[in-house]
Amino acid sequence: MAVKKSDLYSSIWETANQLRGGMDASQYKDYVLAVLFIKYISDKYKNDPYAAIDVPEGASFADMVKLKGTENIGDDINKKIIGKIQEANKSLATISFADFDDSSKLGTDKEKITKLTNLIALFEKPELDFSKNKANDDDILGDAYEYLMRHFATESGKSKGQFYTPSEVSLIMALIIGITPENSTNNTSAYDPTSGSGSLLLKIGEQAEKNISLFGQEMDVTTAGLAKMNMILHNNPQAKIAQGNTLANPQFLDGDRLQTFDYSVSNPPFSYSSWTAGVNVINDLFGRFTDYGTPPEKNGDYAFLLHIIKSLKSTGKGAIVLPHGVLFRGGAEGRIRENILKQGFIKGIIGLPANLFYGTGIPACIIVIDKENAAHRKGVFFIDASKGFIKDGNKNRLRDQDVHKIVDAFNKQLELPKYSRMVAVTEIEGNDYNLNIPRYIDAQEAEDTQDIFAHLKGGIPEKDIDALSDYWAVYPSLKNDLFEPSNTNGYLNAKMAKNEIKTAIFSHPEFITYAKITDEKFGEWANRNINYLKNFTVGYKPKRLINLIGNDILSHYSSVMLVNKYDVYQHLMNFWNETMQDDCYLISADGWVADYVYDYKKKQFDSDLLPKQLVINRYFDAEQKAIEKLEADKEITITSLQELEEENSGEEGYFAAFDKVNKITVAKRLKDILASKPKPKKQNLPMAAEDEVAYGEQGVMETYLKLTDQQADLTKKLKAALIVLEEKIAEKYEKLTETEIKQLVVEDKWITTIQTNVKGELDRISQRLTQRLTELVTRYEKPMPVLANQVNEYEQKVAAHLQKMGFSL
Repeated sequence: MAVKKSDLYSSIWETANQLRGGMDASQYKDYVLAVLFIKYISDKYKNDPYAAIDVPEGASFADMVKLKGTENIGDDINKKIIGKIQEANKSLATISFADFDDSSKLGTDKEKITKLTNLIALFEKPELDFSKNKANDDDILGDAYEYLMRHFATESGKSKGQFYTPSEVSLIMALIIGITPENSTNNTSAYDPTSGSGSLLLKIGEQAEKNISLFGQEMDVTTAGLAKMNMILHNNPQAKIAQGNTLANPQFLDGDRLQTFDYSVSNPPFSYSSWTAGVNVINDLFGRFTDYGTPPEKNGDYAFLLHIIKSLKSTGKGAIVLPHGVLFRGGAEGRIRENILKQGFIKGIIGLPANLFYGTGIPACIIVIDKENAAHRKGVFFIDASKGFIKDGNKNRLRDQDVHKIVDAFNKQLELPKYSRMVAVTEIEGNDYNLNIPRYIDAQEAEDTQDIFAHLKGGIPEKDIDALSDYWAVYPSLKNDLFEPSNTNGYLNAKMAKNEIKTAIFSHPEFITYAKITDEKFGEWANRNINYLKNFTVGYKPKRLINLIGNDILSHYSSVMLVNKYDVYQHLMNFWNETMQDDCYLISADGWVADYVYDYKKKQFDSDLLPKQLVINRYFDAEQKAIEKLEADKEITITSLQELEEENSGEEGYFAAFDKVNKITVAKRLKDILASKPKPKKQNLPMAAEDEVAYGEQGVMETYLKLTDQQADLTKKLKAALIVLEEKIAEKYEKLTETEIKQLVVEDKWITTIQTNVKGELDRISQRLTQRLTELVTRYEKPMPVLANQVNEYEQKVAAHLQKMGFSL
């Protein structure tokens, strides 16, 4: 049975994190990722004579496993595994692997042996055998590398997490520079002069959907090694990753000039103060500062930007992440910015939220460079995306909807209020080439002002009600049903109390009609996609599936009034990330198979792809309702027992003298009671409160015992019913056809859940209207004269009470 992708990743991370002990995450990652890399190339390339990577005899992951528990495990990993692999592969010879015999990091003797043995065992799990991975470019192990990188970056601290660019930012940059499968070939080239772990380059490769030529240079030796491994793990073994200082010693040259590329992306160190080290600032060998100017000596932001511009072909396109200061700082940077703008190279500016990146908390922006048609460029497209994010631990993170909105707005040049705008170059010139985003986009929300006149005289400002025009367009008569004109022009009175507004809205015919329309709208999308989802099968690519249905739901909800299509899209993506993605990877690996296995977490039999509750809901509803009735009866019995015990546990209660109240102690007491007095004549009385009155202590004891017997009987029946149901479920799982499984998963699990989430979004829309109207009615329901009268009444009451007590004001 295939393992859920999310469970696999979290298991690897949790175990790896436990194993590292006191070692810093930024160091420990080098050991974990190295073992992961050996595992990957062993699964993918061993015994393949045409493989891009040669795994020599005696140097595979299986050989590493044989070293577990041995005395020289660290030194043997260095020499017999990593050393042999590097000797056999020139492309890996320059990777600076972690030293597996470093006692200062791994401990000495037994501690080192134990730590390395456990680390190797972590990757021995059967589900980590990727030699038969069927998802092709949806590479699970490559994504595991990405998952670990993100978590290690999070744990590494502010100064040590710069090796990783958040994947959401990487994706945005890849999508806005315009690379697609249609406009890329095997000769297409992409370059990152500060490649880090290579995530930016890999996102470009993903968008091209073919093995384009990837080039990267990284100054840190260890991080450059991570990038090389990352390329191989993501099936890009031909990518060229060089190590060295890009500004002082660029490695990709065409003679004595910089090599040029079709695309370039970069997330360089912000405001790098040592950028001039080794650089001929006065007479740059590569002409990067010619015609633009030399960046300030202690700030290298523009040095990296100019390096990218020089490294692009005449039709090249690029994107670089830089701090906001590059948009407005003056002096040398102001002159460089002016010269770049006059060349027409800047296509757009995208402002990102603060605290996205692991190396810094300051807000950053993406500068988009496009040399094609630069001479004819008449404007710069601005986006202020600073408010679109969620909190994720101690960092902010872009949601799927934030990424899609940025890309849609930029690629389609959509001008959205308070979000995006095309700004003419002439306007920028008028601002002395200052590109500070707030100069061109006012993203501030309108202030909710208080109306002094309404507070003094009463009434609700009509302008506040009219501001909800989007709602009145959908509910055209609702406004007049809720409000009426007051005696003052421009002000309205509510026709009902504030606590009646919600009922009035939710019961309104136009609200009910709109709800039906939105339900039908979802039904249209579901019907269009059900067959497509059911046709998903072994070897298909989950990422392609979600891209298609995600874009379709965005398009489908574009024309629905009141609904933010990106909010609907996010509901789909949330379900995808939480559940549906795992399901699709299971199907891609094993097909439509509902494996019914023991879940050790839940301590019961269940299925990941097809949870048994879905089977129960469709096939065993009557049995489930009977069990629910037994559970309800048992709960009532337990509550009755608790109430009986509580009522009789006081100082004068019948259970006061009991050390413990249970069936044994109560039965013993009842026996003593019966032995001490003649038995009363039998009476057929119902179990009710009068029994206790009639029999006193004896009645209480008998009632308690009858309730405990009743509870035991219900428990027995419930247990039997659950066993019978479990047997029926197991039998049904064995007989389920592929058609039935598809119906259960696609219709009952996927579509039903997505519909519930989308419907919840529509409910929130109406809740916002209710809250706003209630807020306005509450704000102005008591104008100053009413409050003054109330104060006067309270003063008179207080004075009267004081007078009664012999005091006078």
